[in-house]
Amino acid sequence: MAGTAGTPGTPRVLRAMNDRAALDLLLAHGPLSRTRIGKLTGLSKPTASQLLARLEAAGLVLATGTTEGRPGPGAQLYEVNPAAAYAAGLDVTPGRIVAAVADITGRTVGRYELPTPGRRPATPVVQQVTDALDGAVKEAGLARADIHRLVIGTPGAFDPNTGRLRYASHLPGWHSPTLLDELAAALPMPFEYENDVNLVAVAEQRLGAARGHADFVLLWNQEGLGAALVLGGRLHRGFTGGAGEVGFLPVPGTPLVRQVTKANSGGYQELAGAQAVPKLARELGVPDIPQGHYTEVAAALLERAAEAPEDDERHRTLLTTYATRLATGLASLVSVLDPEVVVLSGTGLISGGEALRGLVQAELEELAAARPRLLLGDVREHPVLRGALESALAMTRDEVFDTSR
Repeated sequence: MAGTAGTPGTPRVLRAMNDRAALDLLLAHGPLSRTRIGKLTGLSKPTASQLLARLEAAGLVLATGTTEGRPGPGAQLYEVNPAAAYAAGLDVTPGRIVAAVADITGRTVGRYELPTPGRRPATPVVQQVTDALDGAVKEAGLARADIHRLVIGTPGAFDPNTGRLRYASHLPGWHSPTLLDELAAALPMPFEYENDVNLVAVAEQRLGAARGHADFVLLWNQEGLGAALVLGGRLHRGFTGGAGEVGFLPVPGTPLVRQVTKANSGGYQELAGAQAVPKLARELGVPDIPQGHYTEVAAALLERAAEAPEDDERHRTLLTTYATRLATGLASLVSVLDPEVVVLSGTGLISGGEALRGLVQAELEELAAARPRLLLGDVREHPVLRGALESALAMTRDEVFDTSR
């Protein structure tokens, strides 16, 4: 803060640093008094008072209530002004787009789901995006122009060298070489695009199991099998944006899949993707296999297997065999990256709970020299969307909270 020895900068820059420190504390702790802000920042009471007056005049903080439960008059409390800015996120899948708007404190104030079924979209992608965004904006009681920044999460990744979506042939309408230019022309706010699994990692890093970890792998298993790589606290995307597309990884136990991008699958996806679970259950003679989409069937089977008694041989074999399959691909990842932890996320992993996590941990320790801890993801509700919002909010706060300008 201001008292740090050797901190370079003009008084304006130092004031801006203190302003940002106070705003971050208010985001982390909720309403705080002037005295409490002074203690947490190391600032004197007069300086803390000037800081709060400055932030209040800028519309970044609000006076809200007083402290209670102590003798004498309560101290004035301050909080970040939720209406200082708004950010939005989109979670795109072949069957629907979910949009949400959050105020600058991170509270979701509007959400909308737009169904987009079918191999060929009847509605152009740009209109799908704006329709979904407008639905969430309307629910929030805002206008599109009120959104400071948007982050769009999709399967695959937009190649930064060509601007085209790669690794997601199953997402109809999103592969036009002019799509990003069309979106930029249609949207009044800056927007970013990001791989959906990377956004789950952002959510876990900011809010969940990966907090405090600078080097981790997130393994995602839902409609597809993928990974996100965080190295030194930053997402590693790769030259074409395809880092973490581990579904294409050749692994023992399945035939080699050639021309993987055309097949939109690979060895690890065939071995341990969610669609492999119902097939394995049938091979093992597991009774009463549910009907439905393979992701829902896999989740139900894994949950049932995790809760099965020890003498239920078929369900136990299903869980242990699947754990070995998961560990087979993970062994390659951890051998190359040596992460501190691996976070397991997506219904195809979360449904197996601690029982599956423990089995994968044990198998991985036999298959790889590196032995990271395996953790279950904490962000269970719309993790891609939550990651998109967190990413948009981080950039928005950096811009809106900069009082040095």
